[in-house]
Amino acid sequence: MSEWIARRCLVAGRVQGVFYRASTRQRAIELGVTGHARNLADGRVEVLACGHPTAVAALCDWLWQGSPASQVTVVEIEEACLPDPGARPTGFHTA
Repeated sequence: MSEWIARRCLVAGRVQGVFYRASTRQRAIELGVTGHARNLADGRVEVLACGHPTAVAALCDWLWQGSPASQVTVVEIEEACLPDPGARPTGFHTA
């Protein structure tokens, strides 16, 4: 079994309404990372990144860049605890 990790990232700044989630999805797919990107009511975007440690780290670094119109001010990263480790996310979704 290959090594696998999950990280929950909270991204703040100008990240809603600027194609941030769509750009994150595109980059995640390129890296082979699964999970999701979704808007939060407080204006942040939550990103769940699951996959090989190198790929997840690359996506977490990329979150500072985001879409061309975004302006990221904070990226908080924490280990994600999935309720069922056997139920890994498939694909990368936006909500």
